[in-house]
Amino acid sequence: MASRVPGEGSAPPAVSMSSLPLAALNVRVRRRLSLFLNVRTQVAADWTVLAEEVGFDYLEIRQLETRLDPTGCLLDAWQGRPGASVGRLLELLAKLGREDVLVELGPSIEEDCQKYILKQQQEESEKPLQVARVDSSVPRTEEPFGITTLDDPLGHTPERFDAFICYCPSDIQFVQEMIRQLEQTDYRLKLCVSDRDVLPGTCVWSIASAAGWWWLSQMITCRAKNVTSRPSLLSASLQVYIRSD
Repeated sequence: MASRVPGEGSAPPAVSMSSLPLAALNVRVRRRLSLFLNVRTQVAADWTVLAEEVGFDYLEIRQLETRLDPTGCLLDAWQGRPGASVGRLLELLAKLGREDVLVELGPSIEEDCQKYILKQQQEESEKPLQVARVDSSVPRTEEPFGITTLDDPLGHTPERFDAFICYCPSDIQFVQEMIRQLEQTDYRLKLCVSDRDVLPGTCVWSIASAAGWWWLSQMITCRAKNVTSRPSLLSASLQVYIRSD
């Protein structure tokens, strides 16, 4: 079964409902379907026959019999199994001779399916553009390690520092005090502070990752003369040596 969406002078391609999941059917259609199939009669196939056709066993059907809406519960349970789809449901209703259901609910089922397709298309169009996968966290910028180039704006030579400051976010006030006392006083040292000196978009590392350890070791080895942490401001100051140049 196929449908077309009203448009201004043009119609989108016909849409097949055979592969749509049962989740495309809204509550209104499910309730009306239950009105047809919950009734146990000798002249028409009911929900128990449909349950057998989709693979439910005796104990499962007996469990569904205890529910107020066995047809609705059947649809909920079936939609999580392989092969469940709107198209398969329509095929089984036709096979069971329930043309009355198809005639009465066909337009509503088609309408629900069309709404589901349009919603999926809208959500797909609103997804942000991004690469399909990320294969490495190693920075690939022209400036190999993603460090600011204050001393050399053209990026011809890597910028170097007197010390790389290791800290956690809760110690940011301590780091700011280090900057004030070591960079803005007679020491005139040059500290590398990740939140300030790492270029955005190059590498956000994790200490738990191998790439993070590689980045950190390269940073310390190639760019900084020393590494300091927070034992105290005084001891940290003693760990940082003034550059000979």
